[in-house]
Amino acid sequence: MENVCMNDASEPEFGMLFNSEQDAYDYYNSYGRAMGFSVRRHFVNKSKKDNTTITSRGFVCSKAGCQLSDKRDINIVNPRAETRTNCEARMNIYLVDEGKYKCRDFVREHNHELHTTSTVHMMRSQRNMLDIHRYEIDLADDSGIRPRSTVELMGRHAGGIENLNYMTQDVRNYLRTKRQRALTYGEAGSLMKYFVTQTRNNPSFTYSFQLDSEEQITNLFWADPKMIIDYTQFGDVVSFDTTFRTNKECRPFGLFAGFNHHRGCTVFWAALLYDETVESFKWLFEVFAEAHGGKEPITIFTDQDKAMARALKEMWPQTWHGLCTWHLMQNGITHLGHMMKDGSHFLTNLKKCIYEYDVEDEFETVWFNLLDEYDVKNNEWLQRIYGLKSQWARCYMKNTFTIGIRNTQLSESLNSDLKDYLKSTLDIVQFFKHFERVLNQKHGNELKAEFDA
Repeated sequence: MENVCMNDASEPEFGMLFNSEQDAYDYYNSYGRAMGFSVRRHFVNKSKKDNTTITSRGFVCSKAGCQLSDKRDINIVNPRAETRTNCEARMNIYLVDEGKYKCRDFVREHNHELHTTSTVHMMRSQRNMLDIHRYEIDLADDSGIRPRSTVELMGRHAGGIENLNYMTQDVRNYLRTKRQRALTYGEAGSLMKYFVTQTRNNPSFTYSFQLDSEEQITNLFWADPKMIIDYTQFGDVVSFDTTFRTNKECRPFGLFAGFNHHRGCTVFWAALLYDETVESFKWLFEVFAEAHGGKEPITIFTDQDKAMARALKEMWPQTWHGLCTWHLMQNGITHLGHMMKDGSHFLTNLKKCIYEYDVEDEFETVWFNLLDEYDVKNNEWLQRIYGLKSQWARCYMKNTFTIGIRNTQLSESLNSDLKDYLKSTLDIVQFFKHFERVLNQKHGNELKAEFDA
């Protein structure tokens, strides 16, 4: 018989010739799609006939073989469903002298129901991801598009997801394998490779890391050229926040942010910390200043972290340290939430002390009236923040250069953007790629503001 086209879906016949084993598999797989069953390779066997070695190959229905229940581990919580029914359907081929393969055996009958036309694209043998598909999936992943949305979009391009050669789970498996290959040298090695690549592409890219006694990376600090330029121009007032946790180790992610000339949010530096101790913050502030030739911000706003405050006092004694008023109010709700019920105006009056009074004597009068009215003179939290009033009360800050910043909401807004794209299960290299995308969005916003101006 003449050679068979691999795309032909007609029923196999004894004596059919194929140019290669792959052509034979593709032919039988096309036939399986038309009929509604999945195909897998079954065996490689060499037999002798008339003193001649015959090399045989087999393609069988995926349900061939016996059930595996007796071989399964009883401790498996969610075992896979039993799918094999000892189906005998198959097509066997063998190698002939011309270097081609000939069909030597074909069994048509199945002992199970076949898949319908609308579900054949879900069969394993039909799910084959091409290089162009992988390229588009990589672009979608780098853009923060999740696998389910990626499949939906590409299905629309193909006229329906049934016309795709893969499913959402295949996309997830591909991305997981890709990330495992990216971390071949371990997380630390892959991280160093990422930084070396960034530095090679742009020598102005800056990074620094700290090692512990076991030579493991603990704290990490980096900035791209755009961040460095922005800090030179707009870094007099800085907001610094470390409340966002990035990965499965819950490492604090710190952002130095501020306003640009369009009063838009801009990032100056970023850091991944091992912990939030005085030593970690001192290292961070030291490398920050060194990277900028010793330039320290005039003003910095942080939350009420004691370790951070101590490190700032020791490392940047000339920088004025303000407390984030938003965190101040959140802490107030935590410590005095019981006083804000049943129509109480305590929270409203506390806000007035923070934001409204320009005269110090007026502030002092209202503050002590507040303590008397609600009988909270002995409250430890109120006593503690009163001792820090010069760092949050408007009347004590009126001569401080703040360009209108009163809190760390600049950093908080960036954290919110990151949460749209990041999960705690991401590895460190994925985190950097997603962080780059968030920065690109901020740069795009700045260009739009420049255009509008």
